[in-house]
Amino acid sequence: MTDDLEVGEGTPNDDVDDVTRAVLTASRLLVAISARSLAAAEEKVTLAQFRMLVVLAARGSAKLVVLAELLGVNPSTAMRMVDRLIVAGLADRRPNAENRRETVLTATSPGRRLVEEVTARRRAEVAAIVARLGAAERTALIGALHAFNAAGGEPPVADPADSVYPLGWTESPSRG
Repeated sequence: MTDDLEVGEGTPNDDVDDVTRAVLTASRLLVAISARSLAAAEEKVTLAQFRMLVVLAARGSAKLVVLAELLGVNPSTAMRMVDRLIVAGLADRRPNAENRRETVLTATSPGRRLVEEVTARRRAEVAAIVARLGAAERTALIGALHAFNAAGGEPPVADPADSVYPLGWTESPSRG
């Protein structure tokens, strides 16, 4: 019978369900951490606007079409989000120095500061949870998460001191 066959690299089929449940539980925890880290900023931005602000803070500047593509939204949606960020003082629109017919969008100092604050809260909460694990559990978790991320095609997050992508989003932040 194929029910007892192994999937992947020697993992029994029932383990796939067990791992899936464990990952879904962990993702629920991570979503809760993300929501709590953004809670203080909710008066200023929505989650979607925050994602845009993260991309702007990471890139330095972007044209609207590029920003919409990076976020996986249509340009009119991106424009409405940008307009709200500009009104909140978190983003700015300027003529492109290389082509005056175009405009570029940037995060303002308060916008970049908001990204840094939210990121720091998220990192601190994750670090507190990881610190409650034993050394062997942390080592096993590192290996398991590296394998999981690689299987999902997610590149590793850089060191926070030199991270260009503070929340781990790469050129396709709409993935997660």
